[in-house]
Amino acid sequence: MPQPNTADAPQVADAARGNAVDRFAPHWLKPYARLARWDRPIGWQLLLLPCWWSAALASGAANAPLPNLLHGLLFFIGAVAMRGAGCTYNDIVDRDLDAGVARTRSRPIPSGQVSVRQAKLFLLLQALVGLMVLLAFNAFTILVGFASLGVVAAYPFMKRITDWPQSVLGLAFSWGALMGWAAWFGSLSAAPLLLYAGGVAWTIGYDTIYALQDKEDDAIVGVRSTARLFGDRAPLYVGFFYAGAVALFAAALLFAQAGPLAYLGLAAGAVQLGWQVARIDLDDGALQLRLFKSNWPFGLIFLAGLLLDGLLGAAGT
Repeated sequence: MPQPNTADAPQVADAARGNAVDRFAPHWLKPYARLARWDRPIGWQLLLLPCWWSAALASGAANAPLPNLLHGLLFFIGAVAMRGAGCTYNDIVDRDLDAGVARTRSRPIPSGQVSVRQAKLFLLLQALVGLMVLLAFNAFTILVGFASLGVVAAYPFMKRITDWPQSVLGLAFSWGALMGWAAWFGSLSAAPLLLYAGGVAWTIGYDTIYALQDKEDDAIVGVRSTARLFGDRAPLYVGFFYAGAVALFAAALLFAQAGPLAYLGLAAGAVQLGWQVARIDLDDGALQLRLFKSNWPFGLIFLAGLLLDGLLGAAGT
């Protein structure tokens, strides 16, 4: 890996203070780790959750007590690698825009820590890791995985041409809702498709909260977003998309013939989503970031319901 410029490698503005990258990574690795957002794990966590939901939903539908643990590990590795690759690609495309936004101008490329050539090589390395993970699955899952690449490639350009880039991010970040089911059954059905649609609605909601942090700078540099589109009515629209996500998740459970604990987990998660909506403050960027990150516990609550329901269902057969 080419050596980055580490003479002046400040922490990225919106990274958590004292994160593992800043504390433990070798000095030469830090710019690359920041480029891949290893200092902000929420991204790969949100990419991973639909994979694990789908795997748990599939195993429950098959009356198995637990999802395939190897699949779960592969999804984890793939989520970290592909989220890093996606962020690297996004930063290459957006390097000029990032230089004009206060929260992003400290990222490795606009700040000069990593050159565009170095970033492209790092992108290739991460993509190869993702490819090796994908090739470990059945042929149908490999095809489904490759089908996502068009959406991933298009996403960085959407903020220039539409007020709905969050919807395209949802299409990309929710793809795992198809992968877990495909890895188990070698096919798709209504249940994973509904889970995927719910994931898209959920992503639009949480990424609107995230985009609220940048709405003033985005207006200056011409970046479009649902946060700018919704304006002062953003909490209402976030609530609408969260409600739609819960309804679609419930429909997925219905088609997968899930049991009561899965619905209970979803209901508990819905309370957490409602709490997010109630707490939104359009003028508090730090709070917006905390609410965005709280979608990881939401996802774990929903996952716990799916896993417990699978264990209960298998025990009763």
